[in-house]
This record gives sequence, structure tokens and C-alpha cells, in this order.
Amino acid sequence: MSARNYYSQGTYSITAPSGRVIAGPPKGMYWRVSKETFEEMNKGNRIWWGKAGGNVPRIKRFLTEVQEGVVPQTIWFHQEVGNTQEAKKEIVKIIPDETDVFITPKPTRLLQRIFQIATNPGDLVLDSFAGSGTTGDVVLQMNKEDDGNRHFILVEMDKNIAQNITAERLKRVAQGYTYKDQKGNKKKEAGLGGGFRFCELGATLFDAEGQIREEVKYNDLAQHVYFIETGQPLPLTPIPSPKSGRGVRSAKNQFPLLGIHNGTAVYLLYNGILKDKKANGGNVLTRAMLQSLPKHEGIKIIYGNGCLLSEDKLRELGITFRQIPYEVKAS
Repeated sequence: MSARNYYSQGTYSITAPSGRVIAGPPKGMYWRVSKETFEEMNKGNRIWWGKAGGNVPRIKRFLTEVQEGVVPQTIWFHQEVGNTQEAKKEIVKIIPDETDVFITPKPTRLLQRIFQIATNPGDLVLDSFAGSGTTGDVVLQMNKEDDGNRHFILVEMDKNIAQNITAERLKRVAQGYTYKDQKGNKKKEAGLGGGFRFCELGATLFDAEGQIREEVKYNDLAQHVYFIETGQPLPLTPIPSPKSGRGVRSAKNQFPLLGIHNGTAVYLLYNGILKDKKANGGNVLTRAMLQSLPKHEGIKIIYGNGCLLSEDKLRELGITFRQIPYEVKAS
């Protein structure tokens, strides 16, 4: 009820419910409110007098008026958030063969405490040092608990760890897995649900100035172009030909037709030499090149170093031409 700031109406006496008369606020202090406001607060059950009813008054606030919970402490003990030994047991339970890869793995209870403080149910969590995949595991756990829609991006530079531990752990906790208890009995752990996509970092396409590097390879450029256009990874399975039904391309044969997404076909004309603009070099869209491309009746997006077809002809054929390197977006 008292504060150091001067208040001209904050020096009155108060009678407590016990009958004790409080002559005024503590020395050097002032009541925060006027006598009239104080009496209204007291009638409205807004003053705390202590259990015996004779303490110096305090302002009462109800839980319904404030955010529930408490401010997180700055020291977290292992009884509350786990320790390295607990984390190792969690990994061994999910992936029994991986016992000595990580020296100091993080327990799920620790990251859960962090995410409870730092995330909301729809947030994106980024872990640049994914390791054993605890971050993804915890995100899936929390989504199941509060019906949230958190997403995660995990980055792991060791390919062996990324494939065999990080991704494998997430796959098992999402789908469910079997494990052996301390007595050697097989038990079943139900899946948490959810899922993820495993992507491998490709080659560097752009230099520091945002220009395409001269030595870029076809497949690397193809993967980037297709993702920029569709938001999807380059298909790994062959695209069936409308006439024969047989596949006309795969990720390995570097065919100019990269893929068809929502009725739009994406092509890439690129012979590996960025500045080759010869009409017969394979990088330029000519009438002859157009005839040689796999047929598609719908909309077509064609990337190339140059185009010898007129704007009217492109519109007539439903073609959007994007010139390399100027129209290859970095993101």
C-alpha cells in the first residue's frame, strides 16, 4: 500500500479490522491511494490485513486478474530437468546400438522446460546442432500434449549422425518403437504422431554477391530451380510420358524436364557452361529445342540462357521463359 513517491493525499491514519490504529505509512513513505479510494478497496475485499487482521495493509490481487504461473528460476536442478545420464538412457532406449556417440546429450526434460518458456503452440524451433535429435523429439511430445502445431528445423553436419541417429530417432518416436526394459522384456512405446522431411544440403550455387557460381553443376541448379518454382524437392521418380506411359526423366539422367507440379511443367536448359548462348549449345530456347523437349499440354516454365522465340509465341504456347542467371532467385 505504500511507496516512496510523494503523494499529497497519502498520509492519513488507518484502522485495521483488529482495531489496531495505524497512524500513517512507514517513515519516508506515502500511501499509494487516497483515503476515499482506500475505503472503497477495503469494502471490495481488495486489502490484505494478514491472518490476524492487524497487519500493515497490502493490496490484494486475484489469480483471475494476473497471468497464471511463476517467473522461471535461473538455476535448474537435475531433479527437475534431468541430467546427461538420463539423456543417454533416453537415446539407448530408442536406438540401442548408439551408446557412445554423444558425450553430453541433453535430456528431454531440459529442452521441454526451455520450450515451455520460449515457445507457443504454433512456433518454429531451429536447432543448428541437432545431434541426437532431442529438440525434434521434445517438439513432437509437446505438440501431442497441448495439441500444438510447432515445427522444427534441425541441422546436423555429420551425415552419418544425421541419417542414422537424428532422423532415425525422430522416425521412431513419431511412429512408435519397441524396446527392452531392465529385465530384458520387450515393450512397445506408442508413437507421438507428426512427421518430418529429411533434406541434404546441396552445393553452394551463389557467391557472396548473390551471383550464380560459374562451376555450378546441372543437378544442383535443377534442384534449386524446381524448389523455387514449386516449393517441393526435385522428384526422384521418373515422370511418365503421356503417350508411352514410360518414364521420361529421373534425378540421375539430367533430362530437361525437371518435373510437373499442379499441372505446370518445369524445364531447365543448361549444358554446364553458364555463359554459353549459342543457338545450338543446348542453353537457348529455339524452335528446334522446343520440339525436342518432352511434351506437356499445360503451362510450361522454361529456364535457359537465352530465348529466340517471340513474346507472342511464348504466350500462345503457354510458356514462361526465365533467363539464367538473372531470373534464378537465391531464395
